[in-house]
Amino acid sequence: MKRLIDEPIILSRSECEGIVARALRANTADACRVTVNSSYDTNVRFADNQMSTSGISDDASVSITSFVGKRNATVLTNDITDAGLQRAVAQAEALARLAPEDPEQMPELGAQEYAAVPGAWSDRTATLSAAERARAALTALERARGTADLTVAGFITCSASARAIGNSAGLFAFHRSTSANYTLTIRTRDGTGSSWSGADDPDWARIDFGAMAERTVAKSRASRDPQALEPGRYAVIFEPQATADLVGAVRGSFNARASEEGRTAMSKPGGGTKLGERIVDPRVSFVSDPADPQLLTAPFDGDGLPLQRELWVKDGVLQQLAYDRFWAARNGVRPTGNGGGFKMLGGETSLDAMIANAERAILVTRLWYLRPVNARTLVYTGLTRDGTFLVENGRIARSIKNFRFNDSPLILLNNLDALGPSVRTENGSVFPPLKAREFNFTSLSDAV
Repeated sequence: MKRLIDEPIILSRSECEGIVARALRANTADACRVTVNSSYDTNVRFADNQMSTSGISDDASVSITSFVGKRNATVLTNDITDAGLQRAVAQAEALARLAPEDPEQMPELGAQEYAAVPGAWSDRTATLSAAERARAALTALERARGTADLTVAGFITCSASARAIGNSAGLFAFHRSTSANYTLTIRTRDGTGSSWSGADDPDWARIDFGAMAERTVAKSRASRDPQALEPGRYAVIFEPQATADLVGAVRGSFNARASEEGRTAMSKPGGGTKLGERIVDPRVSFVSDPADPQLLTAPFDGDGLPLQRELWVKDGVLQQLAYDRFWAARNGVRPTGNGGGFKMLGGETSLDAMIANAERAILVTRLWYLRPVNARTLVYTGLTRDGTFLVENGRIARSIKNFRFNDSPLILLNNLDALGPSVRTENGSVFPPLKAREFNFTSLSDAV
């Protein structure tokens, strides 16, 4: 069968440069920024043990931001003809003149240098066929179709994208990337058991679909007929996705402005921040780095500011806060920008070893429906989901009903017992499995 779209429609660097140049020629404002985005997405969805949809979409859009004094406005268009760009520029300039002044507006950046991130792009991922996506889905579907007790659902999406930023001050930035993302849910037909797994990587070939299916099938069957366990404080073993779900919230508290204004967990009572203080267990470190082989993100932010490796926490001590350009200028420090991915460095204890060494603990596959309770303490509430188990005497004893929890990732990381190797999780962040003491489960949930 012939595909309706034969090749990914991704704008090249030279094409983006041409679009930026044509838009800037129409500029009459004090300054202008042009952001060009193009994407090509393919997917396959399956449910109830059968394929349901397969799709392809592609798009290209241009964002024009015009600056008139301290005023600015943005217009978005997907008409990249000369007339379309000229019209968008004129609209942005007209709106900018009507906009209120922005006292925190910063001047546009001039030409910058950016680190290369070659591993962010995979030709295989960008050009993957529908047949290849279907074969990957069949690794789970065929296992379920051969049984009478399981039902499978999942979503595979492969994305290729390119982004360029150029402005009237001489800046031009370009980055392209790919992503293969897979989520798989397997439930028992009696409605009592459920399991989940997820993966994300720029390179399709690095996702082991067969191993994911085999592991998820086994966990689904093991999760049947969960028994109620009294809520309370328990030792926990988090799989990497569960760690990412909760501990990933720490990054938002590193915002310098909010912390200095007393609004985050990094704010010190009475004023100031916790820079230089130990905030978590000494085994914990957090970094952002566009070029990290496990992250591979754009080397610039939305302003075109170059991003570099940032060490937020080292050996449990808060080393750095995140500064945008305005707050950095006000404080006389280097801006860190916004981006670069997020990674928690891991340890050497495998998930199996954590289980084998546990006298009694709750094994958690993942968390969901997380909501903040208190920004100053970073307390969150949420639920366990898709496979929660009681570990006793070094082995998984039985499936248990899901819990609601109320706890803070900072408390979790101060009660740390063990860390495993960090892996890339379903949302592209990098986290390890961990074991910790005294996690606060507050009530039961009947949902699987």
